[in-house]
Amino acid sequence: MAANNRRMSGKKGAQVGSGGQRRKGLEGKGPTPPAEMRKGHKKNRVASAKARQTARRPAPRGRGGKSTSELVVGRNPVFEALRDGVPASTLYVQQFIDNDERVREALQLAAERGGINLMEAPRPELDRMTNGLNHQGLVLQVPPYEYAHPQDLADAALDDGEDPLIVALDGVTDPRNLGAVVRSVSAFRGHGVVVPERRAAGMTAGAWKTSAGAAARTPVARATNLTRALEAYKKAGIVVVGLAADGEVELGELEALGGPVVIVVGSEGKGLSRLVGETCDFRVRIPMPGGAESLNAGVAAGIVLYEAARRRA
Repeated sequence: MAANNRRMSGKKGAQVGSGGQRRKGLEGKGPTPPAEMRKGHKKNRVASAKARQTARRPAPRGRGGKSTSELVVGRNPVFEALRDGVPASTLYVQQFIDNDERVREALQLAAERGGINLMEAPRPELDRMTNGLNHQGLVLQVPPYEYAHPQDLADAALDDGEDPLIVALDGVTDPRNLGAVVRSVSAFRGHGVVVPERRAAGMTAGAWKTSAGAAARTPVARATNLTRALEAYKKAGIVVVGLAADGEVELGELEALGGPVVIVVGSEGKGLSRLVGETCDFRVRIPMPGGAESLNAGVAAGIVLYEAARRRA
């Protein structure tokens, strides 16, 4: 009888007491991951080696018109950045990651966009890259942003036979405000945004997301010295208009908005800095019947850009 049992154990089919476990083995496990993610594959070994080299390499320093690269960390932030069109060069994925729905969606978005390298890296490497942040196994590298020169914005407008319409930000440090201004400039056919090189928001992943895609078609220039950049605009015949709660001219009375103009927006708390305010041809106030003391940079810029676009129509 024992011998008979041994002969029967080699036969195919469900055995008594299997409890339906074989049916679980037939359940789908989702789409096949790319070769870079399959352990043992040649591309996986190459990608892992590149990830280790990149993790050891210091981040490039910004030179001239470029910022430094940026890392977006965590499953939800990475997914949202890919979904919202934030530029990306490499998606790092932790080895043996728990392949949940958010991870699969991020990998799918990266594959659909194209041009994004997929690299698998061990957890210690990702910990080192992110300085110990809770990356949850996903890290997205955003390439350095290439800033324009302030004069490029005016030249591009003149080349198109249009009067320059430019927004300059003075002391605005929140990237979301910068993204909102970029979006408003694009909506009202402006020619770009100027930001100072220091103590100011730059084109980070957060700014890209807030711009809702407008950053891909609206240039941002970076000025080493904002006051000198504004003086250069004035010498080129462009009127510089600063927004101030105690401005001498009300927005609706300013005829200069119909011509070449740079609109300077200060921070919500401090407003325009002294030197920038003194450089402006006009200091303009936005009437606020509701009694609010100030508006954030994105809202203030949108109001003035609308008035300028209305006068130019």
